[in-house]
Amino acid sequence: MLILSSYGYAQEIIPIWKNGVVNTKESDEMETIIEETDDILLIAKVQKPTIEVYLPSKRNATGQAVVICPGGGYTVLAYDWEGTDIAKWLNSRGIAAFVLKYRLPNSKSIAQRNEAPLQDAQRALRLVRHNAKKWNINAEKIGVMGFSAGGHLASTLGTQFDRESFSKKDEIDSLSARPNFMILLYPVITMKEPYANDGSKLNLLGQNPSDEVIMEYSSELQVKNNTPPTFIVHSADDTAVPIENSLFFFKALNEKGVAAEMHIYPSGGHGYSLASGDKYLQTWVNRLEDWLNNLP
Repeated sequence: MLILSSYGYAQEIIPIWKNGVVNTKESDEMETIIEETDDILLIAKVQKPTIEVYLPSKRNATGQAVVICPGGGYTVLAYDWEGTDIAKWLNSRGIAAFVLKYRLPNSKSIAQRNEAPLQDAQRALRLVRHNAKKWNINAEKIGVMGFSAGGHLASTLGTQFDRESFSKKDEIDSLSARPNFMILLYPVITMKEPYANDGSKLNLLGQNPSDEVIMEYSSELQVKNNTPPTFIVHSADDTAVPIENSLFFFKALNEKGVAAEMHIYPSGGHGYSLASGDKYLQTWVNRLEDWLNNLP
């Protein structure tokens, strides 16, 4: 798809797997768009993962880029609310943005459910890095951003970017999948009780996952010295994803010497995206802009 606009609208939608999607099995399942009364575009049963390309004007481009992982409990993707709306804001700040439509683990077409989201995220990051020159991006200034369950995927990529989750398909897969920074909004982090988000945990790991699998997908337990610098936003009154998720991750980052900044708002709940209509909560984007401008 090509839209003839150079600012604030997608220029292109690109399948991330050009020679067949990895980790699939035969299925008659079809991608679904769910109509919601709150005017949010929800996508379910993703079959062909893509990135939707949003590029700022060349005169405003900073060289930074962000791969965006919308949330939705690993059941759906809040594709515009936590995806394209965010991409447009990033473009307004001169930052290239790529909305990742990643596979959801409860899809019947996935062979191994827990692997698919990370496989798509690794591939997307590498694909953006591969096209850095074409898209006027600095290949060492590519970050990942995630909301809620998308925050879990982003944190999994940031802590396990070097995991060999699939066999190399082409030269793109030889590139590093390490994001240069992470941006996490009210993220699911832990799969350990009592602070796990039950829906995300069930959808990603299935019924009765082993202790080993729970540990593998609890991002606070996977932080390393080379985990990227991280910006976190959470609200103290979040009942869907308890704030302990972000607190655990922030603590783990600090213990490993990873630069991290966290903003805790007293209220806001969960799933507020740009927080339009809440003059105080929506200041998180100002804090993010300052942080991005201060990155090396």
